[in-house]
Amino acid sequence: MAVRRVVPDINTRDPEATRSFYVDLVGLEVVMDLGWVVTYASPSNPTAQVTVTQTDAPGPQPDMSIEVSDVDNVHAQALRRGDDIVYPLTDEPWGVRRFFVRDPNGVVINLVEHRDA
Repeated sequence: MAVRRVVPDINTRDPEATRSFYVDLVGLEVVMDLGWVVTYASPSNPTAQVTVTQTDAPGPQPDMSIEVSDVDNVHAQALRRGDDIVYPLTDEPWGVRRFFVRDPNGVVINLVEHRDA
């Protein structure tokens, strides 16, 4: 199983100011925008990303996303270990399979695999 990228997930109350900050100041590009969640990436290094969710986004929201090559395997390992799964293994309509697990520090991690790639 390979880790493909690690992305911080932050929450915003002001999506427009956040977009301006990451696009106009930092120079990132919008690579995904579902309304309640936006991912920004570096034009020169597309795995350098930040994901921003709105305060009123649906469901639990993670603090970090880790893209892996085999999310089913990671999920099975988390179950065997007895880790705290806070969002079940789910195929999302935007083409990912993911689950959320709480790390030993209380941080919620979105473990994700892109199915459309």
